[in-house]
Amino acid sequence: MGLPFLMALLAAGGVLLIVWALLGSRNADPVQARLTQLGTLEGVTSLEEIELQQPLMDRTMRPLMRRLSGIGTRLTSRDRIGRTEGKLAEAGYPYGLRTIDFMGLKVVAAVVVSGLAFLVVGLAMRSPASTTLIVAGVALVIGFFVPDYWLSTRIRSRQKAILLAIPDTLDLLTISVKAGLGFDAALGKVIEKTEGPLTDEFRRALAEVRIGKPRRDALKEMVARTNVPALTNFIGAIVQAEQLGVAIANVLEVQSEQLR
Repeated sequence: MGLPFLMALLAAGGVLLIVWALLGSRNADPVQARLTQLGTLEGVTSLEEIELQQPLMDRTMRPLMRRLSGIGTRLTSRDRIGRTEGKLAEAGYPYGLRTIDFMGLKVVAAVVVSGLAFLVVGLAMRSPASTTLIVAGVALVIGFFVPDYWLSTRIRSRQKAILLAIPDTLDLLTISVKAGLGFDAALGKVIEKTEGPLTDEFRRALAEVRIGKPRRDALKEMVARTNVPALTNFIGAIVQAEQLGVAIANVLEVQSEQLR
């Protein structure tokens, strides 16, 4: 009776946790009243209809992760949370995940991995209750750090894609600048002709410049978001050339040759 009771208790606790998280995310929202006042929004008149148009991830898992993020935050040091924000930026915020979402994801992963271990060891292998609980506890810790491993993998993959894209991007920048375009216009041409994480970073930097942020600040923030040494050297050369008044076309040509 001991092991089946523990399994039933775990299942009930998991169901209650999910229900609490989902129901807690549906508090009264003043936006609904505003939508009612405005009438229709392209045929949509309620938050429920807007939510139904969102991907399944946004409608189900994201509210759950955000409700559980407090647990993950309490189990993680402040410094580690700050590093997590930086890692998410380096990974390009996969699936739109922010720090609050990621902390909730860690809790969800911990519960899922622990629950699976509990079921496999306790039900399939019919191990003693004490062994099952120990394995489930270890799996809980492992599951909590699985998203960190996944995030590190995404970072390495994105950094590799950026590194491989730099030479061709520099060639296109060099040709555009030599053809008479300014650096910002040349970046716009690169964004128009290429795709990938490096293009996304240039698009964000150019958008920031267009709304008034100094170019060197936008480029330096791009370096912090990518953490690719080759790109860091290139951006550093561009910033230095701008400060010293050196022709950017010459700098681009030298950087392109060195990278290749």
